[in-house]
Amino acid sequence: MKLFSDNLVEEACRASSVSDLSNATIGEVLLVAQYLEKATGIQFIRMDQGSPGLPANRYGIEAEKRALDSGVCSQYPAAAGVPELKKAASDFVKAFIDIDIAPLGCVPTTGGVAASFGSLIATTQRVPGKDKVLFIDPGFPINKSQLRVLGTEWKEFDIYDYRGAEKLRSKLEEMTSGGDIAAILYSNPNNPAWICLEEEELEVIGRIATERDIVVLEDLAYFCMDSRKDLSHPYQAPFVPSVARYTDNYILMLSASKIFSYAGQRIALCCISDKLFNRQYPALAQRYRDAGVFGVTLTASILYMITSGCTSSTQYGYAEMLRKSCLGEINFVEDTREYSIRAKRMKEIFLRHGFHIVYEKDVTEKIADGFFYTLGYGNMSGAQLLVELIHYGVSSINLSTTGSEHQGVRACTSRMREDQYPVLEERMAAFEADHPLE
Repeated sequence: MKLFSDNLVEEACRASSVSDLSNATIGEVLLVAQYLEKATGIQFIRMDQGSPGLPANRYGIEAEKRALDSGVCSQYPAAAGVPELKKAASDFVKAFIDIDIAPLGCVPTTGGVAASFGSLIATTQRVPGKDKVLFIDPGFPINKSQLRVLGTEWKEFDIYDYRGAEKLRSKLEEMTSGGDIAAILYSNPNNPAWICLEEEELEVIGRIATERDIVVLEDLAYFCMDSRKDLSHPYQAPFVPSVARYTDNYILMLSASKIFSYAGQRIALCCISDKLFNRQYPALAQRYRDAGVFGVTLTASILYMITSGCTSSTQYGYAEMLRKSCLGEINFVEDTREYSIRAKRMKEIFLRHGFHIVYEKDVTEKIADGFFYTLGYGNMSGAQLLVELIHYGVSSINLSTTGSEHQGVRACTSRMREDQYPVLEERMAAFEADHPLE
């Protein structure tokens, strides 16, 4: 039996100014869920917003306090970042990816959204005629919203049917054949599907990026969260898979939000390859009236215009967490393993009641359990499933809003609590009873 009637859900949508719940944004789904909770006192199982659900790392907090006590808040921070953070970031990339990036190219940003926004601006303006972005979907909807703000065009394809080196190479060659692609963007592990690109696929992306002068924007927000491998040991294999092994045309985006549960402090990094950082572009020089050196323009003429630098104390906090991770004094991989435990338990409940995993495998093995996963139910569209789950007190987002061509919803594990597993079991048993599969 439904917890919320059709009339009540419609009332929640009207009150929240949500015109189309079936294709609602994360924020709109959140508003509807909050309205229903307040109107009825019934709490939702929150699978919509990917906000961390673990305590913030205490070493970062303590380092921020020390920085504040030292008086850093009285001075503007340098746009390029404090030396301690730049050095720690360079060491961290070496320790966990085994890639060398000079501290100069490790630039702090106010969260991963600012990192991608600035990178999209710089990459699409560097070469006349190369002004479009290619998304390997499904992906984070915000990135396309950023391009709408900029008035920049994009292309996209759902990787579901193009896994493996040969299929992916053929598709990428087709999508980039016009010569107008400036950047390729994807997340790894993937938001929302939690698929992980394998080394042979990353090599294909890297080779095409080099051959066709495309910059790869690799979003590593869920760094080291592939629970199938032990990636927790600094300076020891296995290392995190990355396109950086196969091209010099890359920007790695490293956020503190998920790996250190530091989302409230809005801190991330653009880690720009040495070669790309120092490359000179006449088009950038003409537009920004500077030397046109990619990394300098991105830092001083673009990122600074967006946020005027990152909060000084937060930079010191991030630096300390990175430094201690390199020394093995913080095991952030183990700290975030709770998400994979939650995913496994949640999936078991959904699968027991007739659901299926939409993106269920990588090239050679099943996907890992982690921060996100995808759900489908029978022949329901993603739009139908999102709306129906709302009636049972479970919030999610439609996969279609992420660029997916497959029917289902994205589920996030971050808000799940121990006391909610029996509640989810009860609600999905009711859902199954009301929606029998043939």
